[in-house]
Amino acid sequence: MSHDHAHDAHPLTPDWVGDAVFYQIFPDRFARSGRVGGLNLQPWGEAPEFHRYMGGDLWGVSAKLDYVQSLGVTAIYFCPVFQSASNHRYHTHDYFQVDPMLGGNEALRVLIDEAHKRGIKVVLDGVFNHSSRGFFQFNDLLEQGEASAYRDWFHVEGWPLQAYDDTRPAGYAAWWGNRALPKFNTSNPAVREFLWSVAEYWIRFGIDGWRLDVPNEIHDDSFWQEFRRRVKAINPDAYIVGEIWGDAHRWLQGDQFDAVMNYHFTRPCLSFFGAHTLDHAMNERSGTGRVEPMDAAAFAARMGEVTRMYHPDIVRAQLNLLDSHDTARFLSAVGGDATAHRLAVTFQMTYLGAPCIYYGGEIGLPGGPDPDCRRAFPWDESAWDQETLALTRRLTAARHASRALQRGDFHVTHAQGETLVYARRLEGQAAHVALNAGQGPARLPLGDLRPGLYRDVLTGAAHGLAQGAELDVPARGAAVLVPA
Repeated sequence: MSHDHAHDAHPLTPDWVGDAVFYQIFPDRFARSGRVGGLNLQPWGEAPEFHRYMGGDLWGVSAKLDYVQSLGVTAIYFCPVFQSASNHRYHTHDYFQVDPMLGGNEALRVLIDEAHKRGIKVVLDGVFNHSSRGFFQFNDLLEQGEASAYRDWFHVEGWPLQAYDDTRPAGYAAWWGNRALPKFNTSNPAVREFLWSVAEYWIRFGIDGWRLDVPNEIHDDSFWQEFRRRVKAINPDAYIVGEIWGDAHRWLQGDQFDAVMNYHFTRPCLSFFGAHTLDHAMNERSGTGRVEPMDAAAFAARMGEVTRMYHPDIVRAQLNLLDSHDTARFLSAVGGDATAHRLAVTFQMTYLGAPCIYYGGEIGLPGGPDPDCRRAFPWDESAWDQETLALTRRLTAARHASRALQRGDFHVTHAQGETLVYARRLEGQAAHVALNAGQGPARLPLGDLRPGLYRDVLTGAAHGLAQGAELDVPARGAAVLVPA
């Protein structure tokens, strides 16, 4: 099918998203309040394990909101928070209860109110493709067998069901064969109504959007069309972002999702900024898969494609991430090279769309593939990479202060060897970004710029620039120029 934007229906995406800076929090690992007692917990900061809990909770997040706000963050995306017998909570027990270990619904109420007071939006993770063995309706099926009132809520393939005996067929469809995750029968009207009611309930509760887990596995456009209608009827500004790793045109016609998690952004960043230090063995085990090194010209060409992939309003609403709970952390994926990570952060914060910081990225928290990418946040500041933290804060502040950096078009003016220069232009305003991924200093042409006084937001230095000006950029360094 053609994706010529001239013929696309005009998708309506929430205006706030492209101006937002997101922060992704994995609730069990961000902050422990101490208010939820009596738990068997792993010591905070120990190497994470698949099944153990560290005991982070939503009261802990509320207590750290001033820190989150200090990063320039204006929206938080939470991995699942509903009651679940798993530290990541993708195995939902009760879609209407926040996990008691996280502080229950009361803790979410306080968190949303405190976040909104600070101008921070809250987006929750919706796991609607599958539930868990502890989900009541599935539990009834295990107890009652063929007599279960909820037999048609799932895909039963044969009796008896074997929910725990891995040596025998499960007897029901589960996500990737994982019998802990029974797949919903979303063609059943009762199941559809149940899942849509969950979506509506929490939007009414006050959340600002949904991130949808593996939504491609609910292989039914009408399900997501009605999901969107119901969510937007309550809050037209709610953000609906899908976890789609490949081509997402099917879901981005304006009738399903607003945008997707932009892994098409992630991979080129690994390839270009980490070209010399990529940890291939780690990336092959990570969600991103193997990536090959790229030079500036290849990176510019690929990012041009990514920028033009969808309607401009969708591109502006994309969730641009360097890493997530499903990938190795960027710093580790590029072999621990902090300069590669800082260059990537600079690009992320000065590119089109909504940058999303995975908690701890701003202080240089490392981590290999799952579960290592889900480490506890180290609240001892002596463990923080202060240079990366300061850079992150300068970049988010510059982004919030510049309409060109938020909404301007993305136009590469120079891409050679390991150096890249691009402009972000909007209605006569412009910002110019020069990146030098090389091992030595470089003098870079700034392209077509309006003569005048510019300030480098990374150093605070002022530059009087004429048409055709060049700028000296240090090795593994950058300049972000805005009109002074």
